[in-house]
Amino acid sequence: MTPFGQRVRELRYARGIALKQLAADLEISPAYLSALEHGHRGLPSEALVVQICEYFNLIWDDFEDMQRLAALSHPRIVVDTAGLTATHTELANELARRIGRLPRDTAQRLLDILRKT
Repeated sequence: MTPFGQRVRELRYARGIALKQLAADLEISPAYLSALEHGHRGLPSEALVVQICEYFNLIWDDFEDMQRLAALSHPRIVVDTAGLTATHTELANELARRIGRLPRDTAQRLLDILRKT
């Protein structure tokens, strides 16, 4: 699941809206919306992010947060370490190799560290 997909799902659940209903209202396929929520699709288009924000009547702060989450929601990210140190390259490779096995709390701690830098 991606941060954007998780937030869309939270908004749907909080308002009691079924996935099929939201998809119909947004004029997208339920399969696409499900894949977007589960992180099986790439970044949502900017237009779709705006459409979802308008659908849920999000205010400016929430709207900006949705845009930020969308930008951070590519499920297949590529890390280019060309020109960086061997340590940077090793870190990127180790993270790619082990990310699926990291406990959620460990992933959160790493994310918190990166957000501070």
